[in-house]
Order: sequence, then structure tokens, then C-alpha cells
Amino acid sequence: MRHRILRPHQPFEACVYQADSDEETLHVGAFQDDQLISIGSFYHEKDRHFSEPKQCRLRAMATEPDFRDHGAGRAVVEFGEEAAKKKGYHVLWCQGRTSVQVYYEKLGFKPYGEVFDYPPIGPHIVMGKPLK
Repeated sequence: MRHRILRPHQPFEACVYQADSDEETLHVGAFQDDQLISIGSFYHEKDRHFSEPKQCRLRAMATEPDFRDHGAGRAVVEFGEEAAKKKGYHVLWCQGRTSVQVYYEKLGFKPYGEVFDYPPIGPHIVMGKPLK
């Protein structure tokens, strides 16, 4: 799903991240019946925009097009947030495409810093929210 939805014009290897198999990493999926319809990965990773000592990064968030606006992505993020809180993380952040900034804002994220180019994908912005 990462490759097909997020990076279809890049090699498959571009969708495999170094921290995918780290012990702290959590991969979350939402299912309808037996079909995987949304995914997100949560990593122990820091960003300079946040001073909190223990930060969690959301990455590779994707939902099947036919299942968007049905709450599957929200469920993935909320599940990951709760898991991150239980592990003692203080902030959840991501580098979101500007085209989905409003989506992350609806989930309680706020933009930090300036829009930047993430070649070859395009404009992104750091989004973050405290975990309480």
C-alpha cells in the first residue's frame, strides 16, 4: 500500500524505511472485513521543531481511495496515539504533504515551520500535536 498509494513513481525500495524493524516501531492497519484499507507507522524519532524529549513520528500514512472519508485513517492515527502515550511519548509529529494539511489539522495537528520541498514528492510541512 505504501508503494501503490504514496510513492507509485519511485522504486519499491523507496517505501522501506530504515526504522521499520526497530523494536520501538509500531505499524498499524485498519481493516474492513479482511481487507487492509488504511496504514500508518509510528517511529521513535525526533524533530527539531519540538523540545519534548520523547517524540513519536507518524510516517507512511495511507488509505485506500475507496475508503477515504470513512474514518479508517482517523482510527489508525488514534490507535497509534494511544500506543505512543502508553510508551511515554510526549509529542506526535509528521511531515505531511501540504495537500493533506487540513486532514491532519482535523486530527488535532498544528503546522510547525515553513513548507519545504521533499523531492520527488513535493511540498510538505511538519505537523505536530502534544500527547496528553
